[in-house]
Amino acid sequence: MSGCVLTVILNYRTAEMTLRAAQAAQVAMANVDGEIVIVDNDSGDGSEDVLRDGTQGWPRTRVIQSGHNGGFGAGNNVGICAGLSDGTRPDFIYLLNSDAFPDRDAIAKLRDHLAAHPDCGFVGSYIQGEDGEDHITAFQFHSAWSEFETAAQTGLVSRLLRKHIVPIGVPRSPTRVDWCAGASVMFRQSVLDQVGLFDERFFLYFEETDLCHRISDAGWHGMFLPTSRVVHVGGASTGVTEHARKPAYWFDSRTLYFMKRGGRSYAVLTTLAYLAGAIIWNTRRVIERKEDRIAPYFLRDLLSHTMRSLMPGATASQDTKRAREAAR
Repeated sequence: MSGCVLTVILNYRTAEMTLRAAQAAQVAMANVDGEIVIVDNDSGDGSEDVLRDGTQGWPRTRVIQSGHNGGFGAGNNVGICAGLSDGTRPDFIYLLNSDAFPDRDAIAKLRDHLAAHPDCGFVGSYIQGEDGEDHITAFQFHSAWSEFETAAQTGLVSRLLRKHIVPIGVPRSPTRVDWCAGASVMFRQSVLDQVGLFDERFFLYFEETDLCHRISDAGWHGMFLPTSRVVHVGGASTGVTEHARKPAYWFDSRTLYFMKRGGRSYAVLTTLAYLAGAIIWNTRRVIERKEDRIAPYFLRDLLSHTMRSLMPGATASQDTKRAREAAR
């Protein structure tokens, strides 16, 4: 099928890993019309020179500099806005993490799905770790109910709220989804023209959820395509793992996401819902002598950040600004 694809890979201080991802993308783009653009997100560690030297002589590949580290969404926006080298616009935008490696037909399958389904706004890949383990990357949208279910971690609650559970597992056939993780996802350019690019107020986390929500609000749907397969290291570019203490910008992004969905009162409601679910989990944990499954300091950080960010005169981006400065 036809369709021109612009593959965007964002680098931040992982130049060697990024080159490995770009090499895999080169193979996967062999029979796909389009180009690869690698964006160095103001790494400041020599990454840009490594990337330019490493890709010298590569066909249909160029390296550009973002000029400032505005986070994941802002950096990808730079690559999307760069377009094709001849100034024309692609039909599809493919975002690939710098620590993700697509199979040789992974990109073509995403393109072909969008080309064959004109009502589909975006499509994401099946992702597994280097150890062969499935990564859950297909999701429903977050809500107050989902926050309660996530924190409660109790079978009865999950059964009652099964329609609100955010992760939908790993589908083995093409499946409609609300949003996909941004490690390997392809968007229709015309859809991005309609709804806009990533909201750059998100430094990191929730930016792809917010974009997919805007796409859904505009009447498009998303898909998970298990035949498009990608290996993902996970955490290599951010340094944040599932059980580590969440950074301040994670809470900033969470608050901003829920405020966009329903205002300050809804952001407060989702925090209260999570805390209510955590009471159920902690009661279970004490009675059944289970190990804690909530990340260190998470409840304290969630409550304090919500209170601080919603105080009169506070802005939801205060901690994110500090994170941006620290990343320089």
